[in-house]
Amino acid sequence: MRLIRLLKNDIAKEAAEWVDDNIIDQSQAEKICARYDVDYHQAQSYSFAYNVLMGLGYLFIGLSLITLLGANWDDIPRALRMWGLIGLTLVTHGFAIKKLMAGEPSAAIGIFLLANLFFGASIILIAQIYHLGEHMPDGVFWWALGCLPIALILKNPWLMLQSTLLGLIWFLLEVNMGFYPILFPIFILASLYVLIYGKESILLFVTLIASIVLWYEYSLAEYWRMSRHFDFHAEHLVSSVALFILAYSLSHWLSKKNQIKAKDYAAILAIWSLRFGLILMLVLSFEEPWRELISANWEHQDSMFKLIGGLLLISFIFAYTSKKLSPTLYIIPFYLISLLAILLSGNKEHAVYFQILYNLMLISVGVWLIIRGIHQGISHYFFLGVTAILVTALMRYIDLIGDYIGGAVLFMVFAIFLLGAAKYWKNYQEKVNE
Repeated sequence: MRLIRLLKNDIAKEAAEWVDDNIIDQSQAEKICARYDVDYHQAQSYSFAYNVLMGLGYLFIGLSLITLLGANWDDIPRALRMWGLIGLTLVTHGFAIKKLMAGEPSAAIGIFLLANLFFGASIILIAQIYHLGEHMPDGVFWWALGCLPIALILKNPWLMLQSTLLGLIWFLLEVNMGFYPILFPIFILASLYVLIYGKESILLFVTLIASIVLWYEYSLAEYWRMSRHFDFHAEHLVSSVALFILAYSLSHWLSKKNQIKAKDYAAILAIWSLRFGLILMLVLSFEEPWRELISANWEHQDSMFKLIGGLLLISFIFAYTSKKLSPTLYIIPFYLISLLAILLSGNKEHAVYFQILYNLMLISVGVWLIIRGIHQGISHYFFLGVTAILVTALMRYIDLIGDYIGGAVLFMVFAIFLLGAAKYWKNYQEKVNE
């Protein structure tokens, strides 16, 4: 699960330079690219940049026409406005289908994206003409839903991304008004379908993860809320940690799949799960968050424990089937012990003990990432571990201004950790080179 997979388009360019320099021949370059699911010849044509420019061009054509219509809106007869919008949408979709049938899929996708913009403008402007609908988010929902069929038929990540982003806008508008968008899982399942059966898309995958997290949090808020507004409790934080433990275990399971895109998705999921964990531990390296958690009401303990129990069980199954039990067996007990200690404490003065423990854990995780980066040759883990240690040192320096003795002792501990890691690296490299 190396991060080099995420830069695989650059591999094709490097391979082309190696061919030009007679380091390897073209057949070898093609084999190298094939290992990372890259078309060597297509990558040389700079089709990605071309597609981006074409897509932006179509976007600005759409914005230009919509702006022109808006500027002259009141001067156009009502019937002409409505049928003109419908006709513009249908003609653009027809042109996209023609391009698709002619064997020009890239051009067709760009025109479909433009047609979807016209479709959304038609919904909004026709609703304005006839004063339809008092609930504004409904228009965005039908826009997002209308974009969905073409994305699913073509299994195209860009069309699916457009629909999912519109679905997210609808979701945020609904929850901002205090309503729970019960149909949002439609967009989650559709995105998952395109990611599995369509071409690889890191952007769509990250959007899907963000969508799942948002839906998960607001679903809990809907289940636990006592008033018209969504309420977020301490249980949300605990449940979110369990969700990211599941995501981290899932990344190990995906990394064992034979498909290249599954390995790429695994790398992304592992990276962001680790980053979430480090950011959370950094927040918990201060005393105040622990005081808030200890003094929380914890009114939903029963449902919370059932939920995290299910998530952790699934995490264990993923870890077991991927034969990567070690990280999960360390993370889950520490997580559960911390939770039980908070619930049993009830004394805000104990917050300082939690703070000290998580400072030490943060440094230990940083050292573990450094060692893992050395062993597996993954520079990202190495630098992530170094960054975790240095940021912790900086935060503690700010936190301990005035207490010079305590600061000096803590920095000495940091120095011992770093020097120990450096010594370990040196010894490991000497053994490898023997």
